[in-house]
Amino acid sequence: MAGHSKWANIQHRKNKQDAKRAKLFTKLIREITVSAKMGGGDAGANPRLRSAIDAALSNNMTRDTIERATKRGAGGSEGENVEDIRYEGYGPGGTAIIVDCMSDNRNRTVAEVRHAFNKYGGNLGTDGSVAYLFQKSGVICCPAGSNEDQLMSVALEAGAEDIVNNDDGSIDIITSPEEFIKTKTALQQAAISIDSAEITMRAATSNKLDLETAQAMITLMDVLDDLDDVQRVYSNADIPEEILSQLN
Repeated sequence: MAGHSKWANIQHRKNKQDAKRAKLFTKLIREITVSAKMGGGDAGANPRLRSAIDAALSNNMTRDTIERATKRGAGGSEGENVEDIRYEGYGPGGTAIIVDCMSDNRNRTVAEVRHAFNKYGGNLGTDGSVAYLFQKSGVICCPAGSNEDQLMSVALEAGAEDIVNNDDGSIDIITSPEEFIKTKTALQQAAISIDSAEITMRAATSNKLDLETAQAMITLMDVLDDLDDVQRVYSNADIPEEILSQLN
């Protein structure tokens, strides 16, 4: 879906800002710690931990920091009272939004998420209200100019489900969560460049936004993403390139 890479690029630029780095690192460390707590400290046997470590490395977190977070989680010293919580709702223009949180206080978290939705043009829905519009998938984005024939051969042989050409020339490789690591490793071994790789909630259909709605949507997404308990925010928003250029 063309909108995925565009939104991923917005998030990438935003997350690289120095003002955001400390908060981003806090969320990455929390994910590593809880993943190790829930599934053990061996990344080879714990796909969630492996994905969390990969995300941390891609954001330039040091291996020492990653190892300390893993040991804390695997040792049970942290994360015992933290739970995964998912909220669903609607944003500007009827966009579907999923908000994944980690929290030790469910009442605090839902109050903060609801306030953000209400203040910035959305409304919090009930469980299942938009989840059916998304599928959990691995998405590996390769830059424009990649050798499509080589990429397709390697990815499909490794177990990829689909190859998507985006409007900006980049290529998304879609995998099941189970085949994500295998496919990413195969691409790396073939020396194929990767811009981003993540297990995400991928929307089955997109909602194309105009300039005013896109601005409101990005504001809401940013506010949600900045909440301490929020780990990831997904949507089916599709913001055309010409509108992105105006917003940037």
